Amino acid sequence: MTSRQPAITRRALLGVAALVPLAGCTKGGGTATRPSTAARTSPAAPSSSAATADERHDRLVELERRFDARLGVYALATGTGATIAYRADERFAFCSTFKGLAAAAVLHDKPMTHLDTVVRYTEADLMKSAAITRRHVATGMTIRDLCDAAVRYSDGTAGNLLLRDFGGPARFTAYLRGLGDTVTRMDRIEPTITEATPGDPRDTSSPRAIGTDYQKILLGDALPAEKRAFLRDLLERNATAAGAQRIRAGVPKGWTVADKTGTGDYGTLNDIAVAWPPNAAPLVISVMSSKATRDARYDQALLAEAAAYVVSTIA
Repeated sequence: MTSRQPAITRRALLGVAALVPLAGCTKGGGTATRPSTAARTSPAAPSSSAATADERHDRLVELERRFDARLGVYALATGTGATIAYRADERFAFCSTFKGLAAAAVLHDKPMTHLDTVVRYTEADLMKSAAITRRHVATGMTIRDLCDAAVRYSDGTAGNLLLRDFGGPARFTAYLRGLGDTVTRMDRIEPTITEATPGDPRDTSSPRAIGTDYQKILLGDALPAEKRAFLRDLLERNATAAGAQRIRAGVPKGWTVADKTGTGDYGTLNDIAVAWPPNAAPLVISVMSSKATRDARYDQALLAEAAAYVVSTIA
């Protein structure tokens, strides 16, 4: 179990990521679950007098109480079909977790040669999170390097430029509908998607929906093998400071993790991952969370401990 980490601000999270240079482009028992079905925003935990402790996932309830947060978890052991679903169908702001899917959309829409296309932009496009794109205003960046900046470093400007290349939020939402995702919707771009206002359906998904999206682009046939390998490599080499403290901190050493984090107001912390144990089928782990106040503290350990619970229960 991961010890509780000290509180940090969203600005600090982005600041640490900006320091990283561009490189290359408990044991729960049973596995039966009671998926939540309403898109609720109330912090009250799902409950049922008839549910067993495993179905209620008492450990996740305890984490919500200890960290004063709303927590959503969807996990799938692809080898056995065992699942965990806790607030799995409730809406959460997805924040930067969209960037892996945006890269997938661009890859899906164009040939691999499109990765060498140079995209021009101006200083007006830069945001506080433009850790990588800020360095290349004069020359522009290739789609390949924008994918690297957006996925590995969570560069917000790079994410916006990928969306621009693909056709914008509405077309991105349509791409997700093509994956079978009827839940996730993108209405705006960075930085407004990080507002994460409770009850606002804009720029939201659910742990089950977005986790299944990542399953399809990394493990399914949503992308051809070459494109899938390119995206998986970027996600495995996640270079954000937050990435090391969330799902990666909750799984055993020696596992391979491909993930994308997201951070927003109201204490919003997300991490969507596919994790490969040694010599075993991968796990899909989707963890999303939020808090009641806009300036709420960020507790990375909430996601790490939720991931550890997933591993101990269904791995």
